[in-house]
Amino acid sequence: MSAQTSEGNTLQQRAVDVVSVFQGRTAAEDVFDDAFLAQVPPAQLEQINRQLTAQFGDIIGVESLEANGPTSAKIVFRFERALGTASMNITEAEPFKVNGLLLQTFDPIDDDLAKIRTELEALPGSVGVLFTPLDPSAKAVFSLNDDDQFAIGSTFKLYILSALARSIENGERNWSDIVTINRRSFPSGMMQNWPEDAPVTIQTLATMMISISDNTATDILLHELGRNAVESELLSSGHSQPGRTLPFLSTLELFALKGSPSNAAKYLAADDVGKRRILLDFEDDVGGDPDQITPPRFSSPTQIDTLEWFASARDIQSILQRITDLADPTARTILAVSNAMPEARVKDWSYVGYKGGSEPGVLNLTWLLQSKTGKWHVLTLSWNNTEADVDKTTLDLLAQRLITFAK
Repeated sequence: MSAQTSEGNTLQQRAVDVVSVFQGRTAAEDVFDDAFLAQVPPAQLEQINRQLTAQFGDIIGVESLEANGPTSAKIVFRFERALGTASMNITEAEPFKVNGLLLQTFDPIDDDLAKIRTELEALPGSVGVLFTPLDPSAKAVFSLNDDDQFAIGSTFKLYILSALARSIENGERNWSDIVTINRRSFPSGMMQNWPEDAPVTIQTLATMMISISDNTATDILLHELGRNAVESELLSSGHSQPGRTLPFLSTLELFALKGSPSNAAKYLAADDVGKRRILLDFEDDVGGDPDQITPPRFSSPTQIDTLEWFASARDIQSILQRITDLADPTARTILAVSNAMPEARVKDWSYVGYKGGSEPGVLNLTWLLQSKTGKWHVLTLSWNNTEADVDKTTLDLLAQRLITFAK
């Protein structure tokens, strides 16, 4: 037996062992090495297995294996209702345990849009989905509650990106303009830890805001543009219920309101003029200093139906239309930095851009896609639940199934 054959047999056996783990017949500790299990404990593997089973049925076996060397392989696992592609790595020395496993794409077997609709409608809480050519006159591939308003979390940053890009297109500023870090927010992100008054370009701020959802970058840009400019962009996009989102809050303002039930109650009881007066007082008292407020614990959904940024799937389609209408491609380049899509799926498109948002009870996944023929599409999914958190993997897998129906 050649060394190459022996290596292939070892990889094949470990792929079969992975199947056995997911079938509950073998302990994860017997197949995966300690370093892998430190990152993905057995309980997490079990959770992943439950999510995959719910979407694609039980795992049946190894459909195919293509070795990429002595310790790595591309594997196709067969599930009852899908073929799942994964990359697997094993250790170089005996007992050749699995030290890397990445499930990448799933190609459903005998799937259809009716099945996906049934599963989406069965999710706890409320769900809104739209997969359509970006052209508003085109027929959607799939829609569900696409005119309903949903809390969208950090996907609201699309409005800031669009307002910024339009300001640059109008000659009011440049991507290379320098501003300083003069205010901060709480994570997500990392710029809250950058030095005070550090110089940074507007393009860097926008890239951080979109690619890692940096809240400090977001608030600096919102302050730089002005609340009125971002609100004007939201209105110009044709947002169907702007009153749900205006005044347009910074991330620090939202943290402050959600962290103080009494202040939140006063804010929500006020009319538009009163709300804006409260926000002016907040700026005078707090500015951009997160040390001056008590943030919410975010251990469960917190006022997600009242204190949030809201949009329907059609509203998101409209703001993406404005971004694609820009002559300067920089905003679209920024959206493509972190596309949140498996590489095998990315290859099906000439462009993939992404922005998502989440907090307990809130999840939005939004992709801007351009086909090989130049046709723009949007896929956006929102899931809200006021009673409990929602699961990103579940919605991600449903999105993967939907995207296979692209026309």
